[in-house]
Parts: sequence; C-alpha cells; structure tokens
Amino acid sequence: MADELTPETPEEEQPQKKHKQRKNGLYPGVSDELAENMRTGWADTELHGLEPIAQAAHTAARRAALSARFPGERLVVPAGRLKTRSNDTEYPFRASTEYAYLTGDQTENGVLVLEPSGETGHTATVYLLPRSDRENGEFWLSGQGELWVGRRHSLAEAEQLLGIPAKDVRKLAEELAEAEGPVRGVRGHDSVIETALTDKVTKERDDELRVYLSEARAVKDDFEIGELQKAVDSTVRGFEDVVKVLDKAEATSERYIEGTFFLRARVEGNDVGYGSICAAGPHACTLHWVRNDGDVRSGDLLLLDAGVETHSLYTADVTRTLPINGTYTDIQRKIYDAVYASQEAGIAAVKPGAKFRDFHDASQHVLAEKLVEWGLLEGPVERVLELGLQRRWTLHGTGHMLGMDVHDCAAARTEAYVDGTLEPGMCLTVEPGLYFQADDLTVPEEYRGIGVRIEDDILVTEDGNRNLSAGLPRASADVEAWMARLKG
Repeated sequence: MADELTPETPEEEQPQKKHKQRKNGLYPGVSDELAENMRTGWADTELHGLEPIAQAAHTAARRAALSARFPGERLVVPAGRLKTRSNDTEYPFRASTEYAYLTGDQTENGVLVLEPSGETGHTATVYLLPRSDRENGEFWLSGQGELWVGRRHSLAEAEQLLGIPAKDVRKLAEELAEAEGPVRGVRGHDSVIETALTDKVTKERDDELRVYLSEARAVKDDFEIGELQKAVDSTVRGFEDVVKVLDKAEATSERYIEGTFFLRARVEGNDVGYGSICAAGPHACTLHWVRNDGDVRSGDLLLLDAGVETHSLYTADVTRTLPINGTYTDIQRKIYDAVYASQEAGIAAVKPGAKFRDFHDASQHVLAEKLVEWGLLEGPVERVLELGLQRRWTLHGTGHMLGMDVHDCAAARTEAYVDGTLEPGMCLTVEPGLYFQADDLTVPEEYRGIGVRIEDDILVTEDGNRNLSAGLPRASADVEAWMARLKG
C-alpha cells in the first residue's frame, strides 16, 4: 500500500495544521508550487436530490421515542473512531450500534446530539466530518483524506440521506465542554467526546441511557425484520457455498471454509456479523472456535456457526453440524438427533406471551432426558435439571436476542430480558448443543470429540413464530440429502 504521508494530526481536531510527512517517506516535503497546483482544477462533485436511506423514517421514530424518555436532557451518542491494528493501519470501521440504530449513518467520528427543545422535545443534529478540505491539502496530504481512503458525503448530502440536520463535528467537543444542563452519553466509543463531558455526566445516568437503547431494540420494526431475513438468506447461500467446497477444505484446513463463507458475506453484505466458527472434528467442542486452523477430515463433523451482516448492520446467526463426507455415523446421528429433538422442543415454545426462559427450559429438558437415557447421568430428569448436571455437556444457554448485535439487547435489565415475556417482533436464536470433550473420561470413548449444535433465527409472530432460517435443512436425513444434491 502507498506510504508517503502520515495522518499524525487528526483532521477533525486540527484541520488547519500543516500535515506532517511520514518518517522515511520518499518525498522531503511539498513545494509551494505543488500545493497551489493541487488546490485547483477539480470538478464540482456535490450530489443533489438524494433520496433518504431506507430506514430514515424508522430512525426518526426511534429518536422521537428516545426524546420522550429523557425530556429536558442533552443526549450524546457517538459512532466511534478508527482503531489502530498495527502502526498506521486501522481495523475496518464499524459504527456503534446505538449510533447506527438512531441515525442509519455508519461513518467514523460521527456524533448524534439531541438538544432539549421546548418542555418535552429535542432537536436532533448529526455531527460529521465534512468533505476533505482542498484549500489546506487535507484531501491528499492527510492519511484520512479522500484521495487516500475515498470520498465521504458532504454535510448537505448527509442531511438529505439521513433526514437529520448535519454540522461539522470538528468543534463539537469544545462546544460540549462549554455546554450547561443535564447530559447523558453513550460511553465506550469516543474518548474525545467522553473527555469533553467528564464533569457533566454520571455513570448511573449514562447506564440508564444505554439500558434504554438496548431494550428499545428488542422488538423489531418492519425494516429490521426485512434486514434480518436478508441476512439469513445470504447466510443460507454461504452455507451452500461451503458444502460445495468441502473437498478443497479437506485438502487445506478450516481456513478454506472461513474464507468461502466470508466471500459470500462481503459480496452480498457488509461483513460477517461475528467471527465465523468453522470447527471440524473435536474443535466443535470448543464453543467459540475462531482460530479455524485445524484439519478437515472425512468422517468427522463440521460445526459451522456463521452469519452475514447486511449493509445496514443486521446480522444472522445460524449453526449447522454437518458430516464432512456427507453421511453421519451411527454415534454422530444419535447425538445429532438428540440435539435436533431438543431444538424442536425449544422452537415450539417460542410464542407471544411465553416467558423468554421457556424455550431454554424445553430444550434442556429434552437433552437431560437423553443423557439419563444414555446412562451418562443418574435420574430422575427433574433432579438433573435442578442441579444443572446436564451442563457438563450442554454448557451454554439455548439462545439470545438477535439484531444489530449478534448478542443483541445485552445491556437490557434482567427483568426485561431473560426474565421477560416474548412479544411479536422479537427475534432470537434457538441453539441447543451437546459437546463431549476429547479428554472427557466420564463418557464412552465413542462419544469423545463429538460436538453438535443446531441454531436457527426465530421471529416471534402474532400467532407463534417463524423460522427465518428454515431454508437450511435441520433433520439429519434432510441434511444428508441436501449435501448430496449440492455436491452433485
């Protein structure tokens, strides 16, 4: 990659400072003649008549609800800043969920501010970096200038797209530091903004804001449901891609599976919603195996837990446990079918008015029954469940909320989440599993090294539920038939 210049002076903080040369750069500096030449001769590329983004009406409704919840208080929600990966290279930017949820914008350094207006309302403004400055050379001298990283929207363009008045963010920290009155902010994304608010906020008040924004995302609107279905549909195609190249994965490693799914995610979406778990053989017993550097062997199982994230940042979260050679062995099928029966019981328990815990309890009951039936635990089943003995092999909860975060609504109050009640529009995963570690001497040798999880994305509807990921087969015989068709 090109390496002549350095962005040591952040453009949003000191836009008029001279841009510093990179150490060991090949050019000693910029002549006055070159600087003058670069200022002129550029066409006007301002975009006009832009249509609002698809979720603009929905983000406006979300801001209105937020305004009603905290009348008379200034609310500050940052997008976040670039994070260094190594020296002068950054990780791909992903806007904070709270900011993207309320604005639809995904650019770094953005900040949404809701200023109290009247007795109960607020005036919303999104503060953004304007287009790179051509007068001071920022557009070609700064490492974040548009000739280096691409054009960003002007403030006028952003207003048209987002439906929110837009202002220059470069003086916002100074303005917030001087502002008076009660303030709440979302922490953990922008240290500059947090420093400006240090003497104006409290952790308790900021936590209340974060909890509200987490719980607000529990019930999805029509746009969100459509995005989740889009994410799942792309994920289904990504799983099909993987099945078609399992022979190549056998010749290489789990990395081939990871790369294959990632290609689908980048072509049809923004990214993967989380690190893909491509766990072959005994790696399937490690819940979050993301090293993906192991062997892929015929006769073993592949636990693939992956999800495409859409361009609007909604992610799928789907798991299938597949026989690498296309056919389950007898012991693999026995364990797989037990997990499938457990998942069937869990999905059946997802309906409006049910407790969030009901699907977990239903799934765990089936798994406990199987473990007692197989002689791995001493019954009765009620005793096993009361003491949680099945957890040696089930390990995790049976599901979680799903949305812009793969583990969505994580900051919600316990009484509103795991102790709460399901409502139409909620989306959650149902993902029971059984994991027999390779070194577990309490189970017969034939069980050891087998891990099975089946996970689907379930939408609560008015009369029950809808499996958004039903496009992927789940029953063992159906999985084998599906794999055979894909392999030709």
